[in-house]
Amino acid sequence: MKTIHPQLISFLSELQKNNNREWFQTNKKLFDELRKDSKALFEELQQEMNTHDTIESMKFFRIYKDVRFSKDKRPYKTNFGCSFQRATAALRGGYYVHIEPNASFLAIGFWMPNKEDLNRVRQEIDIDAEHLKKAINSKSFKSVWGEFKGESLKSAPRGFDKEHPEIELLRLKNYVFMKDMSDAEVSSKSFVNDVNSAFKAARPFMDVMSEILTTDLNGESIL
Repeated sequence: MKTIHPQLISFLSELQKNNNREWFQTNKKLFDELRKDSKALFEELQQEMNTHDTIESMKFFRIYKDVRFSKDKRPYKTNFGCSFQRATAALRGGYYVHIEPNASFLAIGFWMPNKEDLNRVRQEIDIDAEHLKKAINSKSFKSVWGEFKGESLKSAPRGFDKEHPEIELLRLKNYVFMKDMSDAEVSSKSFVNDVNSAFKAARPFMDVMSEILTTDLNGESIL
């Protein structure tokens, strides 16, 4: 298995201290090498993920920031990020890898779902949350991914009972889990295997959510 380039973490650490075009251009050759090497690692990860899921596409994010409408005019991101999208309309949700010194993490799920998808998930939770709860509370899932992350509404969503027994699930704005990774874990020889194993453990949750989002309230397919 490929490992991350031995200079990636140190390069990103230096970029945090020298987030300017002069420093970046001086180190552009190294950046290009790191980007090429990291993309190859993510491509290998995608191949491993396809042994237990069906990944349609991989997106390796640009390091250049759009600062036109931002108060923060520093021109570069200080991380390498890559997302993986599941294939076909039947397989919903995605995976994400974020490499940043002392702030690396993995993420899975449904970030900022549109209004229709969010309402459909809440409708399912309102009627019967058992399938979802079974997936996210299983030992194999919870030991890797823990609890939902992200913002929640302060009160019940419009149209839902604020005394509902599953009110905590109903109040979520995103259905996302995150797993922190240390620099040592990111740099280890088992990094690709470890990430792949974590994503494999997420499959039951991803499949339950996909089923919800591709059926109506009667459980009939809408595809």
